[in-house]
Amino acid sequence: MFKYLMGELALYFSIAFLFFFLIFFVNQILLMAEELLKKRVPILQVIQLITFSLPFIIAQSAPFATLVGFLMCLGRMMSDNEILVFRATGNHYRSILFPVLVLSLIISFVSFFVNDYLLPLGTVKYNELYRDILYSNPSVELESNSIKRTDRSTLVIGTVEDRNVSEMILFDTDSKNEQRIIVAGNSTIISPKDPGVVMQLQMDDSVAVFLNPSDYLSYDYMVSDSLIMNIFAESIFPGSNGRKNPRELTALDLYRELKKMRAEQKTSKRTLNVWDLEFNMKFSLPFGSLFFAMLALPLAFLFGKHNGQTIGLIIGIVICVAYWALMILGQNFSYKIGINGFLTMWLPNFLVGIAALVFYWRLVRK
Repeated sequence: MFKYLMGELALYFSIAFLFFFLIFFVNQILLMAEELLKKRVPILQVIQLITFSLPFIIAQSAPFATLVGFLMCLGRMMSDNEILVFRATGNHYRSILFPVLVLSLIISFVSFFVNDYLLPLGTVKYNELYRDILYSNPSVELESNSIKRTDRSTLVIGTVEDRNVSEMILFDTDSKNEQRIIVAGNSTIISPKDPGVVMQLQMDDSVAVFLNPSDYLSYDYMVSDSLIMNIFAESIFPGSNGRKNPRELTALDLYRELKKMRAEQKTSKRTLNVWDLEFNMKFSLPFGSLFFAMLALPLAFLFGKHNGQTIGLIIGIVICVAYWALMILGQNFSYKIGINGFLTMWLPNFLVGIAALVFYWRLVRK
């Protein structure tokens, strides 16, 4: 029975994994590739970027595939009365729960390996290639006659031709809430030497105005024939803050960096939240498979008596959408409000775990 259950669960997991992989791949990767191809990025570089993005898609797909695949498998067995026969032989639900948990643990550890080793490796290669693309083709980020926004800055861009940008205006606010406006007639993109800087702009015939936030009638200004403006990695890859992007590090390296950043007491709370969130995501997303497996068994047996495979698919997708929404909301709250990354990343798993215990208690009592 153990081998049979493991085989069936693995089969349905594989089908569900392919389903979610294609959804995430089309929704995230192909749309990105289409945008890059429109901006005349060489197709070989686009294919490389897609390849480096695959670990992220795999890590995302595994937990959802576990829930939907296990629900469909166990629901089908319930509809076909296989579970009834198994129970009639004197076996308890725990005997079925055991292979479910074993396979979900295997999936969780494989997913953790992808998330902790292949994802950082792919992210490093992705960011290196993306920086090269930015330098050779600035229009990827700096589009003609467009506005580029980050958390604290707004960049108004004129015409972009090769590495020349005309008529740029920067509205910027620093960490002390002091505001400045920089206007340049012509700018040239030059190659940065600092790894924390994605792009450097040599701004000619520039004027910088420094505003006093408490009294806008009082201001300072500076006129320069030429000045250098750095576009830091933080503005494009959130959380880097002059360091490596947190997604470029393993869980152990992330933990060491977080410990060092807290000891220095120089890092902003927002950056700490981003790094803390990424550290917790290293574990919460892969081991979401375990929580989903615990929920799948009682749900399939309680609601899968008739058309269990179809019911399992519907219930699974609804729960996946709700779980995904909680994950996105948690990330946004952590980025913008500063809610602790552990809470926002583990809350969906804890809710799934509580629901699993409630439904399993109902199943046993039934």
